[in-house]
Amino acid sequence: MIDLHVHSNKSDGTFSPTELVQYSAEKGLTAIALTDHDTTEGLAEAINAAAGLSLTVIPGIEFSTVYDNKDVHVLGLFIDYDSPVFQEALKGFVNSRILRNEKMCHRLQEKGIDITYEKLLEAYPEAVITRAHYARFMLEQGVIKSMPEAFERYIGDHAPCYVPREKITPHQAVELIRKVNGIPVLAHPPLYRMSDELLEQLVISLKEAGLAGIETIYSTYTRGEENHMRTLAGKYDLLITGGSDFHGSNKPDIDLGTGKGNLSVPEDILTPLYDWLNKQYGV
Repeated sequence: MIDLHVHSNKSDGTFSPTELVQYSAEKGLTAIALTDHDTTEGLAEAINAAAGLSLTVIPGIEFSTVYDNKDVHVLGLFIDYDSPVFQEALKGFVNSRILRNEKMCHRLQEKGIDITYEKLLEAYPEAVITRAHYARFMLEQGVIKSMPEAFERYIGDHAPCYVPREKITPHQAVELIRKVNGIPVLAHPPLYRMSDELLEQLVISLKEAGLAGIETIYSTYTRGEENHMRTLAGKYDLLITGGSDFHGSNKPDIDLGTGKGNLSVPEDILTPLYDWLNKQYGV
């Protein structure tokens, strides 16, 4: 069994990269892809932690993008994450996150909440600060009684303290992933609540930009949604991938490898991925 969509505490997960590798080994997984949001900070640690284990750590990333005013996520698998071109691009994403976080903290302060960007960094060192960190911080400070309350009252998409971040398009993410010899994958399409027509338009345009796969197996999919993703993948000659989107205690109902209990991503889906890499990049 494998899991090609997992997060560490370098973004909005709660396991360190080392803990994630150890947990993967305990669960008998043979491969995981560490796909933190807009950062590769945990990859070297995870790969080193897997040395000597019967576990492959696939270097990955999850880009947050916008298409037609909707958040769309693009996974990059097998990326050459040390590439100077790639790291320079990530610096731009980090800078936009910092500006957004400072504005959100200011809005929360106006609501009487004692929070600053500096306090968030102190509480969660080395992490890329996301809204999950805000929620956990407010929970630990006793401002709210549950993490969902933070989103409902303060930082959800339509809540008063939310500040949108300048984001790239999914097409730009696909092109960047291709530049560093990665496999660009459209992550969890059913979550975007697009019409079938709009989703197909997106897939067609991303395929033209270099999209290579669709996340076909995912923790929250219904059988109908998985079948729809398989149909799209087949229609547009796209690779099949799958993952839990594990975040540790930030998504307590989703476990590594098994999702909500019945997720199963077979190891044999790796073979077409390796074949594609060899054909495209000679690796």
